[in-house]
Formats: sequence, C-alpha cells, structure tokens
Amino acid sequence: MACLLEAPLRISVLSEVTASSRHYVDRLFDPDPQKVLLGVIDMKNAVIGNNKQKANLIVLGAVPRLLYLLQQDSSGAELRTECAVVLGSLAMGTENNVKSLVDCHIIPALLQGLLSQDLKFIEACLRCLRTVFISTVTPVQLLYTDAAVIPHLMSLLSRSRRTQEYICQIFSHCCKTPDHQTILYNHGAIQNIAHLLISSSYKVQMQALKCFSVLAYENPQVSMTLVNVLVDGELLSQVFVRMMQRDKPIEMQLTAAKCLTYMCRAGAIRTDDNCIVLKTLPCLVRMCSKERLLEERVDGAETLAYLIEPDVELQRIASITDHLIAMLADYFKYPSSVSAITDIKRLDHDLKHAHELRQAAFKLYASLGANDEDIRKKIIETENMMDRIVSGLSESSIKVRLAAVRCLHSLSRSVQQLRTSFQDHAVWKPLMKLLQNAPEEVLVMASSTLCNLLLEFSPSKEPILESGAIDLLCSLTQSESPALRVNGIWALMNMAFQAEQKIKMDILRALSTEQLFRLLSDPDVNVLMKTLGLLRNLLSTRPHIDQIMSSHGKQIMQAVTLILEGEHNIEVKEQTLCILANIADGTTAKDLIMINDDILQKIKYYMGHSNVKLQLAATFCISNLIWNEEEGSQERQDRLREMGFVDILHKLTQSTDPSLCDRAKTAMQQYLA
Repeated sequence: MACLLEAPLRISVLSEVTASSRHYVDRLFDPDPQKVLLGVIDMKNAVIGNNKQKANLIVLGAVPRLLYLLQQDSSGAELRTECAVVLGSLAMGTENNVKSLVDCHIIPALLQGLLSQDLKFIEACLRCLRTVFISTVTPVQLLYTDAAVIPHLMSLLSRSRRTQEYICQIFSHCCKTPDHQTILYNHGAIQNIAHLLISSSYKVQMQALKCFSVLAYENPQVSMTLVNVLVDGELLSQVFVRMMQRDKPIEMQLTAAKCLTYMCRAGAIRTDDNCIVLKTLPCLVRMCSKERLLEERVDGAETLAYLIEPDVELQRIASITDHLIAMLADYFKYPSSVSAITDIKRLDHDLKHAHELRQAAFKLYASLGANDEDIRKKIIETENMMDRIVSGLSESSIKVRLAAVRCLHSLSRSVQQLRTSFQDHAVWKPLMKLLQNAPEEVLVMASSTLCNLLLEFSPSKEPILESGAIDLLCSLTQSESPALRVNGIWALMNMAFQAEQKIKMDILRALSTEQLFRLLSDPDVNVLMKTLGLLRNLLSTRPHIDQIMSSHGKQIMQAVTLILEGEHNIEVKEQTLCILANIADGTTAKDLIMINDDILQKIKYYMGHSNVKLQLAATFCISNLIWNEEEGSQERQDRLREMGFVDILHKLTQSTDPSLCDRAKTAMQQYLA
C-alpha cells in the first residue's frame, strides 16, 4: 500500500513549492508594463544562485511568457533586457533547465533580438546565448541554421568588449566540425578576431585565443592562413609565443600552446621551428608538473602527446625535458595525500576526475614511445609501469582503457620488450579479455597490439594460441570495419608464419575457405594484401604446401587467376606471384601449375612485364618449376621450353637489374646442368 501513497505525497510537496513561486509568474501577465518590469526584476533577484527556484519557474511556464515579452517591441528596451537577463540566469541552472529553454525555441528568439539597435539589450541576448551554447545539451547546429546569423555576429564584434567576449565564446563552443570551421573562416573570422588578441581586456583576449585554437585544429587551410597574419605589425605566431611566457596566466599559456601545436600538426609550422622546439614543447611539459591543477595537467599532457605523435625528434627532446617520463608517473598517484589539497570542493572534484590524469599519461607515454627503443625502455622501467597498463586495460572508464591499450600498442613495437616485460606481466591476458567485448575504437587498437604479440619471436604467441585466439581473430575478419578485418587477418598472418602444420590447418578450418576467398575479393586493398600474406605463410615448407594444395588447390588456383587478371596494384600482383612461386616449390602441388595453361601464360606475361618486381616474382616461379634435382623436372623443362620460356629467360639474363639478371641465369643453369 505504501507505494500508492507515494505519488500524491510528491504532488502535494510540489504544489507547496510551486505555489510560493507562482506569484512571480502571475506578475508577468499584469496589464501595467511598469509592474511587469518590477516583477521581472524581482524574479531575477529570486533566481540568482537558486536552482530550485529556477526549476519551479520553468515548470510554471515562465519561459514562454519571458520570451514573448522579449520579442515585443512594445515591451521597451529595459524590460526586454531584463527578460534576457532572467533567461540567462535560468540557463545557468541544470542541464534540464537548458533543455527546457531550447525546447521553447529560445535560440531563434535571442538571435532575432540581436537585430535591435540597443547595445545593452544586444549584450544581454549574447550573454544568454553564450550560456545556452556552452551547455553540452544544446545542438550547436542551431547557430548555423540561418545563413545570415554568422555574418551578423561578425558585424557585432566591433560594438563593445562584451560583444567581443560573448561572440568569441559562442564561436569557440559551436565550432565542432570541419564544416563549421569553413563557415567561420569564409565569413572572415580570422581577420575579425585577430586584433582582439591584443585587446586591453583579458577576457576578450582569452576568448579570441580559444577561437583560434578550435579554428586551427586539424585544419590546414586555416593554419596556413594564420601563419601569415599580422597583428599590429607582429606575426600571429609571435603573439602566441608571447602569450606562452611564464608570467602570463596558465590558461593563456596553455591555449596559446594549443594554437601553435595545431598549426604545426596541420603542416603550417615545421616541427624543427624554434617556436615549437624552444617554446611550445617546454611550455606543455611545464603544464605536466605537480604544481598545476588537475585539468591543466590533463590538457598539457594530451596536447603534448598530439604535438609529438608523428615526429621522432620531438619525442626525443620531450623525453629528456624536465624528467618528463618520471613526472608522468605521478599522474597515477593522484591525489597522493589528502592534506596537499586543502580545498574540500577541489579534492572532491579531483577524486572524480583522477581517471582523466591516467588517460592523459597513457596517451603521452604512447606518443613518447612511438619510435625510439631507448625511450620505450625508459618508460617500461618507470615504477610499476606494466602493472599500471595491465590495470588500465580493465578500468571502468572506456577512455582510460583505450589510452592504456594505445600505450601498450606503442610499447609492443619493441622486440626487446615483447621478449621480456610483456612476457613477465602476461599482458596478453587482459588484452584477450578486452577483445571479447569492447567498442570498435578499442577493438582496433587492441587487435593491432595482438598482431605484434603474435610475431614469431614473441613468447606470448603460444599462450595466446592456447587461449582460443584463432576463433576470435577469424570472427574479426567478418567485421563491417575494414580496420578490424585488416587486423584480424594480419594477426592470423603473423600466427601462420613458420607455424607447425596443425596451427595452419586450425586457421584454415576456423576461417573457412569461403571466408578466405571472400577476403581475397575484399574492396579494401589492405585486407587483400594481408590475406595474400596469410596465404603465402600458410603455403610455406613443402609438406604443408602439398597438404593444403591437395585439399584446397582448386579454389586457391582460381583465386590466384582472378587476382592476376584483375585491376590490382603492383604490390598485390607481386604478392600473388610469390604465392605461385611457393606452390611451385611443392612436390605434388607444382603439378597444379603445370596442368594449368592459363596460369603458365600469365607467368610468361609477367616475366616480360615492365615492372622488375613482377618479373622477379614470375621468374622465381619458373625457377622452382624447372629445378633439376626434383622428380619430373625433365618433362617440366621440355614443356616450358616448348612454350617459349627459355627464350624469355635468355633475354632476362641481359637485364640491367642485377637481381633479375642473376635470377634468370640461375634458372638457365637448370637447363644446362
């Protein structure tokens, strides 16, 4: 019975609460405009800092009435401005508040308000728009629905410092895609905002700076333009460098460093430019120190990871700047002591966000260790590093799991580490667990790492095989995602390399010939190349070649024919001819080539091809077919002589390419022996 009483009880409490707020809403409908104005001002004072009151007024329908008053010219400038202020205050409450405001079409109403001539009203509308747009629940696309909005906002930039601050803030929050960047760029964002970087108002400077960071991100067009922009006779990049000086506020240093990082990654600034090596990189390393706030350390590490990701020289410089590798280890011990943070609110916030530090550290370690063996060694020797990665792989936060697996992938490029640390910590176990059930982004990175753990010199190869990896990898080859298909087949290719016969047969059985041939006609060339690589590894060592060809020969020869006839690149055809050369090395398998005139004619064609790689691979096939010590070699030699192969070999002995010339001479000797 208790549950029946619950609902009415709630309603009565709600009605008491809302009754106390109702008079605020009632006053909005007073016929006397002066009383309405006073009512709005009282409402403004009542809602400041009071989320409960805000929610009540929204429930009671204050928003449609406030919007109606805001849109009426007859309301007068002061009332319209006060309405915009109250709406802005309501928007500062919870996400639900913002959602209610957006559902009431607040954005078109405020954008319409910007057409007014009254500056105070314009500023109030912009402040409210800014508050609504910085909420994650607001669809940013609403800023771009009407093509006239962006140019009008650009024209308002000159009106006051406040319009500059709010408009730049709106732009930086609503610029989420390359299309948004292009729209802002085409409407003169760079020219209109550049001079704001030297505004006398810090708030305006900061919002302009944030604008440039979102405009330049992964955008070569914007970045190349920014390089040549002059602000009061000074190059923009130098303005950014000045903003990174240690005496500037941290937020400014960090955002300026982001701007230069993004311009560098977009190809507008060289990685060896002094403004990157001597200014941006050291500034970002400074942001990683213990003294900085949690969000500054996260931002600093993630931006630095992005800056150095493709450049080995920057990775080396970063690794020896301010003991960065050791400094990052502190990211895992946070907060180390409660006493270090006296502010309870700050401590509570940081405990909730500590996982972001771990994610940032993994990302930066991944970038640092991407290329250099010595750096990888230093990272792995950092206290408890492998244990941290292993526990990171099973954290509840998906972002931490992804960053941990990215770090593991980076370190798995080291032959030395695969043989030692990776084995000591059995990292393959959590990796295999992760592959059972994870979002695609994590699966791609985890399967990439598995490819490295399956290389023939890796001690993890055996236990991974025993844990049912073949079935798992075969299922990846059926994925919708090309990246997962590539990784699945790549890992199988590594697994089949110099493997015993049983493993090869297990792979073929689990994959099925249907799937193998489906992969051989995959539209993604990387999938095709790795499938050919797998086939080549399966067809190695004579007993294996003969056994596989005796059971799957017909289909394999069919697939080879199709590829050699198809519109494929040189690498694909070379790999296919190498498979034929392996088949030609079998004892009984070579008969499948000899009885196939079509294939022999194709080998002949590629021996005379203009590409040396294809000529070499085709000549290798013939060399294996006519090898003297083997049974039936005489008959094969006679047959191929009749088909004109000897004449082609003779011609190839005159080749200017030394490898091709030697290969042809070796083959000719079989005839002379």
